[in-house]
Order: sequence, then structure tokens, then C-alpha cells
Amino acid sequence: MRHVLSLFDLSTDEIRRVLEISADLKSKLSGGDRPALLQQNVLGLLFEKPSLRTRVSFETLICQLGGASLFLGEDVGWGKREPICDFVPILTSYLDVLVIRAKSHAKVEEATRHSQCPIINGLTDLAHPCQALADILTMQELSGTLENVTVAYLGDGNNVAYSLALICSKLGIPLRIGAPEKHQFEKEFLDGLNQSAGAELITQTADPREAADGANYLYTDVWTSMGQEAESKQRLVDLADFQVNKELMNCASPDAKFLHCLPARRGEEVTTEVIDSPASAIIKQANNRLHAQKGLVVWLMTEAQSNN
Repeated sequence: MRHVLSLFDLSTDEIRRVLEISADLKSKLSGGDRPALLQQNVLGLLFEKPSLRTRVSFETLICQLGGASLFLGEDVGWGKREPICDFVPILTSYLDVLVIRAKSHAKVEEATRHSQCPIINGLTDLAHPCQALADILTMQELSGTLENVTVAYLGDGNNVAYSLALICSKLGIPLRIGAPEKHQFEKEFLDGLNQSAGAELITQTADPREAADGANYLYTDVWTSMGQEAESKQRLVDLADFQVNKELMNCASPDAKFLHCLPARRGEEVTTEVIDSPASAIIKQANNRLHAQKGLVVWLMTEAQSNN
């Protein structure tokens, strides 16, 4: 049985196939075609963290594919009423696929050991693979090709940056991470990605302008993620120079686009001037969560399981 907890779980060819399915189903939807590829399938959403885009996009996509969804929030008492080993085998015996949004990546890993259906990571403290798939689908649409595309990520080396680094390394896309040294990734992580890619694709620098120089996409995320609220004041100080503003956009390619996984904190990691500018692609990017996840679910429920 296949699970997708991070993009380490997918090969380069499998990522490309997911994106191919995503683009095809997006094109069909725009023409009014909603093929019932997962008719009578039930998708469960077990969420320990608040959600807007992730929840709505997954509920929408399974409906468009002919299936149904169940949202399971705090009321199910995950981690309070009973241990994972007791309820996950039962829960997953009812479902065809389960999306988990958890505070701890270890919890999702534990869930897979007891699961009777495929599990997708809808966000953990370590990784956000669904977001990275949507990011690449967006870049592919905007640039027409992923060749000769360079991405700059500005800010904290968090779960979004982790998944972006992974997918860029697998698809041969240069990624420059601009972050203060204390918020950068461990050297071993990037070395491993570059070794697997056979090239030094993923780099990091403490100079935001160096990261942004000539890039086709400037990407950022909130500086304080859920669970890091106690560090907020210090993070505002640490990351102040990494705000994506007009000056930093001017360091990038003249036709560079701005990306953000949302929600954004205007005036912190990005200025209102940039996020509302013609260079901003955040609406297309957010919309592509629906389509990228649709491709992932269809691939996981059909091709991946039949080839397993």
C-alpha cells in the first residue's frame, strides 16, 4: 500500500505523472467535464490543525470525482480519547483514502503503520507535499515549461520550504533559499538532495538579494507557523531583512512572479504592494491546490495501488 507523507515517497516519474493527471483533469473541469473516477469512494479528513484551503480543496475534489468526504476535527478526540493504534485501523477500514493534518509528523508516520487505506499528508510540522505539487503546477502553467526556471524562497526554512526543496531537486529546478543562518536547513539535508539530483540545485544564503537575483519566482511564507507563536517577536527581528518587497522583487527577473502558500501576514513577510501587484500569482497558486491534489488522489487510488 502506498502513502504520501513527503515527496520522498514519490519518484521523479511519479511526480511528473501526478502533474500530468492534474493538468488533464483541470482542463476537463474548465470544459465542464467532471469524470466520476472515484465514484462511491470515501475520503476522510482527520485534522488536528485549523484549515481553509486544504480542507475545502480536498472536500471539493472528491465530490467532483464522484465520491464523498468526511471531516474529522477536534471532536473525534485524536490523541485524547484513545491511542492511534486503536482507532486508526478501524477508521481506515471505513475509508478509501485518509488525509491527515497533524501537529507532529511522527503521528502521521505512526498512523501509516496501522492503516488499511492510503494516507496523504495534508500538512505536518515537517512537510507539506500537497502545497509543493500545487506550486510546481502553477510554475508550469505560468512559464509553459519547467526548463530554465529558477526559484527563490525567502524566509524561514519551514515545512513549505522543505517540500519545495524536495520537489525542485527531483525535477531539476534550481532553488535558492534566502534565510538567516539560524533559520536555514541543516547542510546534510541539502547535500543529500543535491547528491540525489546529481547537481548543486538547492542552495541557501543569508543574503536575500543574492537569493532573489534573476529568479523567475520569489516565494515566501509566514515567519511564524502554527505552534511557534512564542517565538513570534524574535522571528520578526530575525527575518526582517527577508521581507518580499518592491526592492527585492526588483532583484529578480523583470517578469518574475510572486508566490505565497497563504495565509499571508501583510506587512511582515510580504508587503501589500507586492501581494496585490500584477506580479502576484497567489490566486492561481491557491486554486491549483484543488487540481494538484486531485491528480495526487487519482494517481494514488488508481495507478499507484494497481502497480503496488
